[in-house]
Amino acid sequence: MRRSSEQTKAVILAAARERFAASGFERATIRAIAEDADIDPSMVMRYFGNKDRLFAAAADFDLAIPDLSDAGHDELGARLVTHFVERWERDEALIVLLRSSATNADAAQRMQAIFGGQLLPVVAKVNPDEPELRAGLIATQMLGLAWCRYVLRLPPVVAMSREETIEWLGPTVQRYLDGP
Repeated sequence: MRRSSEQTKAVILAAARERFAASGFERATIRAIAEDADIDPSMVMRYFGNKDRLFAAAADFDLAIPDLSDAGHDELGARLVTHFVERWERDEALIVLLRSSATNADAAQRMQAIFGGQLLPVVAKVNPDEPELRAGLIATQMLGLAWCRYVLRLPPVVAMSREETIEWLGPTVQRYLDGP
């Protein structure tokens, strides 16, 4: 059964996300991804050119930050932490991108673009005073949480319930939104 170009590309991306999640960027190979997609490795190269471009395409994530206009201003920090905890837990591939960003410049740039392009506008809407700095500080908390909870799996951080995590980090994120 022949697939359309779009179907083939989608199958490759799905296989790449799974392989990167299971093996990480460094250990995933074009050959293994092609095998997972049940296609010839040359097709992966045809559609994506190389492993870095395939990874960039597979790591194109929408943080899906919700509209916070219905939240009280003093609830925004907790709402953002809640959202990010749910987002990290919903998509293992986002954790792979985080893990890969520590050793791969393309992955690091992709993570910067995702957070800069998606978090910054939300923060700027809440507080237009130094939104880049505020968004960067919020990113330190959300990326640090993800790194410690989902990559390093630090026992005290992993043991925290979702509610405890929000209780601890919500006020910090709120301070980044409101601070001087």
